[in-house]
Amino acid sequence: MFDPEVGMQGEWVHSQIQLHQEYGGVVPDLASREHLKNFFPLFEAAGIEGKAEQVKEIVVTNGPGLAGCLALGIAFGQSLGLAWKVPVSGVNHLRGHAFSPFITLHALAPEQFDSAFKALLPHLGLIVSGGNTILFQIDTDRKLEVLAETVDDAAGEALDKGAKLLGLPYPGGPQVEMWAANGDVKAFDFPKAIAPRNERRFSFSGLKTSLRYRLEGMEDAVLEAAMPDICASYQGAVIDQLCGKTKHLLEVGGFKSIGLSGGVSNNKSLRAAMEKLARRFRLPCLIAEPKHTGDNAGMIAFAAFADSEHVMPSVDRSLGIEPALRLA
Repeated sequence: MFDPEVGMQGEWVHSQIQLHQEYGGVVPDLASREHLKNFFPLFEAAGIEGKAEQVKEIVVTNGPGLAGCLALGIAFGQSLGLAWKVPVSGVNHLRGHAFSPFITLHALAPEQFDSAFKALLPHLGLIVSGGNTILFQIDTDRKLEVLAETVDDAAGEALDKGAKLLGLPYPGGPQVEMWAANGDVKAFDFPKAIAPRNERRFSFSGLKTSLRYRLEGMEDAVLEAAMPDICASYQGAVIDQLCGKTKHLLEVGGFKSIGLSGGVSNNKSLRAAMEKLARRFRLPCLIAEPKHTGDNAGMIAFAAFADSEHVMPSVDRSLGIEPALRLA
């Protein structure tokens, strides 16, 4: 629940990570089933029904994402909207990530948010998740523009696939980070694949291939001993590319702040690297709180407020799903 005049009034989350660990990744049918199974218990635990008279609008993610999960979310939202006689609107999941670093800014002084937000524009943001790697701009009229994105694997995919090659469990990114904590980032030379300045793109498929070829020549005992160094070097290559392209765009100039969001932004080394980059350019660095880096309703509610012009109203309860919806 989000109140523009106060901030977050409550957040409730049910994680499916443990369920999907057994299968080494997200299983769409299981994900949909868990949404159906856990919505009402979570709804009751949150005690939202007793606060129905306080609800003025319901917002729900309508894309991008798994079709079954999106459909269930919209169905739940539409049902509540009908019962409580309040409007229901759709929010772009990626735009939720884009605005999530500003949730903390709003919490500091809700009444001063508009002026504080305006002072940080134009803003250069980086969304890094399992399925997306996007550099984007929020200009002075709050319009979003994609400046660079991946042409193949996303950064999160590269980390997860690398973890799978190393025999690490799902979710792979946090496992790589854990092993990397005690490793030497310079021990192995993995390709960073930072595109030329005039090419606004990311590419991580070659990094995964490089790791596979390197592992083919290693015995199990050697791999076990080298695991911390391999993870540190592999993760470092991902971070170097992310920060390298961000640096290219910062050098073009004009930005007043930088931001980091998405599931992979929970990586401590990436957060530290982005903060270092921000200090170099003497810019404020806004990073989504850990609880707002993964999929969460809090950022969707906040985006409906901060990005209100791009909320999609449900006309005659006809809001549809858009599994392949883009950021802009």
